[in-house]
Amino acid sequence: MALLLAGCGDDGGSGSSDDPIVVGISLPLTGDFSEPGKGVQRGYEAWAKITNDNGGLLGRQVELKILDDQSNADRVVADYEQLIGKDNVDIVVGPFSTRLVVPAARVAEEYGMLFVEPAGAAKEVFAQGFKNLFYAAPAVADDHYNHLAEYLLALPPGQRPTTVAYAAMDDPFAQGTAYGLKAKLEAGGVRTVVDEVYPPNTTDFGTIAAKIAASKADMVVGGSQYQDGVNLIVALQQLDYQPKLAAFSTAPTSPEFAAAIGNKTEGILAPTGYTQKASYPSNVEFVQKYTAQFGSPPEEDEANAYTTGQVVAAAVSAVGCAEQGECQQKLVDWIRGNKVETVVGPLTWDATGKPQGAHMIQQWVGGQIQIVLPTEAKEVDVVYPKPAW
Repeated sequence: MALLLAGCGDDGGSGSSDDPIVVGISLPLTGDFSEPGKGVQRGYEAWAKITNDNGGLLGRQVELKILDDQSNADRVVADYEQLIGKDNVDIVVGPFSTRLVVPAARVAEEYGMLFVEPAGAAKEVFAQGFKNLFYAAPAVADDHYNHLAEYLLALPPGQRPTTVAYAAMDDPFAQGTAYGLKAKLEAGGVRTVVDEVYPPNTTDFGTIAAKIAASKADMVVGGSQYQDGVNLIVALQQLDYQPKLAAFSTAPTSPEFAAAIGNKTEGILAPTGYTQKASYPSNVEFVQKYTAQFGSPPEEDEANAYTTGQVVAAAVSAVGCAEQGECQQKLVDWIRGNKVETVVGPLTWDATGKPQGAHMIQQWVGGQIQIVLPTEAKEVDVVYPKPAW
């Protein structure tokens, strides 16, 4: 499946001042990662539309060419081979999920293409030796829960949790978020009593939930995407397991989350690199125009894709080119040496493409998800222990 979002401009050979700048993308629009994949698609589409409405890049309109990789690593490789080698797109940007980002980035590197990506946050992405990759978010997966770990370990000994149960999808990002927190809490003396890893296609969480409930862990941490996080919470609710704290990556930030778990959200935590309320000038425009385009405000997946576009646009505008060949290295060099203002704040990167920031922590309080950490960004205080669900 190929989806085109084209602006005004004549058809013709790449490089003409009247031709669009074609951005090639492979996304998991079907398969295991289709839910967040569609969110990333909306973020890219919003970026293209807002960019085009503001006059495009280098005076040219932006056109997206999107292929469906079906959440399959082999397919994503074939897609980027086609986009770069056959379709001769000007720019490529990344898919959703570390499992797809790594093989896609290898293709981009082989062709000498800049590769800015919205969702490859696991540490293995930055251990590959990629020279052209940049992750367009505030922090990598292992660091998503840094503020929460600091908060919990600073509590008086009689108040902090002493035992934690972990359940993580067999996925580098999902495990990275959970195990980044696990490493920090264990180093602070908090004991792990359950450590379960499950396949991405798992739908029945009865056995895992039973182990967690039986452990009576003070805290449960889910290294989750969306549906698996929902299914695990529902299974824990059915067993009347009541932890003092519950944290799940990704799932609690989705707009469908509350209804999916019976609106029993109070006290559930999640890391986030984005808030709709951020006052960055480009975010004010993004929220307003995204909402007008899609009928609801953007979430984190959409924001990360939009941020990816902003990073590319900043480089293209600064360097003055966007085609394959020598231009790509100029774009890479510019990003490596500059700060980019985005809807998630200013971004800079180290030599591996790893962003140099930290995620905020959100919590469901009073029926809505709000920032609770760090202190300087909080909207409300942390609720601990959490109410029963």
